[in-house]
Amino acid sequence: MNFESIIESLRYADNKLVMIDQTKLPAKLEYVSTDDYRVVVDSIKRLVIRGAPGIGIAGAYAVALVVIESLTLTSEKRQEFISHALREISSARPTAVNLSWAVERLRAVIESHPGEITLELAEKLKTEADSILREDKDMCRRIGEFGADLAPANPAILTHCNTGALATGGIGTALGVIYTLQVRGKSPKVYAGETRPLLQGSRLTVWELARAGVDVTLLVDGAAGALISSGMVNMVIVGADRIARNGDTANKIGTYPLAVVCKEHDISFYVAAPSTTFDDSIESGEEMPIEERSAEEVVQVMGASLAPPETKVFSPAFDITPGELITAFITDQGVHKRP
Repeated sequence: MNFESIIESLRYADNKLVMIDQTKLPAKLEYVSTDDYRVVVDSIKRLVIRGAPGIGIAGAYAVALVVIESLTLTSEKRQEFISHALREISSARPTAVNLSWAVERLRAVIESHPGEITLELAEKLKTEADSILREDKDMCRRIGEFGADLAPANPAILTHCNTGALATGGIGTALGVIYTLQVRGKSPKVYAGETRPLLQGSRLTVWELARAGVDVTLLVDGAAGALISSGMVNMVIVGADRIARNGDTANKIGTYPLAVVCKEHDISFYVAAPSTTFDDSIESGEEMPIEERSAEEVVQVMGASLAPPETKVFSPAFDITPGELITAFITDQGVHKRP
């Protein structure tokens, strides 16, 4: 394989954002194409586009779409419309810091051109969003290189959720490490947890890795402890949606127990994330907002009922892994121990 063969999750062309509809995978490879920021917001909420870096990039392009639409309004209404729309985009998913970070970066471009709500401004916003996408590709590449340098001679890696090209603008974070090992000829053996309740591990990670020719084995989430304790894996790599100053990390629900089991069995537990996922404004995981998903996602899978519809459900989208359980952070700026 080579990096050019890895699929792209989104692109922007002719004033439209084009995204893979990840809710349809692996059965169908379909795309959503839109020039309406509201569709982008809905796509972020419904996980049509997902992954902390991925939704940040989508949110950035959505801001450009907002300004284009605002030109259909009277000049008196434009600023109010833009302010409301940017709040709507930024709050589409609260836990991943990349989304609000990207929106604020685009907002700064708007504020640097007061009173200039024009097509030229929309083009400048599109150019800034292009920069975010390009930077993310480069960050993913460097994360892959730094992470691959850490791997043992015969890497056997457990990962959780989806952290590849489908979650970013590049080759991915944790999966970026795996892709880099594959390109280097190290032939990593990968184990992917299914990732309940929406099965991003089985539907997306297994599909993405198999498509790239990577040796991947699927396991139910409850089998991860048995796999780790058996000695069949020599490292665990996951992604992150937000990392606090003390190293506490929010990631897809089910990450925290993996870190606990790794600690018990002396297995390295790595978090791979770009520098944009580190939130210096908060001291610890206690300050992180944790998104609560709908009960329907737990009691149903792909339209099939798993429990009575009135069942009470506890469904946080993320859990917090304490920094002391994390061996190191693999970032675009190098490998860092917990602060």
